[in-house]
Amino acid sequence: MSEKELRSIADGSDMIVGGYAFTKKDGRISVLNLNNPSSAMILFMDGKIVETNMDPIEQELVLKHWKKNASFLEAENA
Repeated sequence: MSEKELRSIADGSDMIVGGYAFTKKDGRISVLNLNNPSSAMILFMDGKIVETNMDPIEQELVLKHWKKNASFLEAENA
């Protein structure tokens, strides 16, 4: 993935935490590791994993970021 593509994803994301871009779309959250773009996850809004190619340690890290910051994305819907 080119630097231009990464920048576009980062700019279009709804939230960036700890190097992960969280993008809300169609009731799901796409998560991309901006430091390792081959590492991605899709979550339901409740934090349940739909699919991922992240290892279990990275999954836990992303879920901690999500749980701590999910209210910021939910607030956009209010």
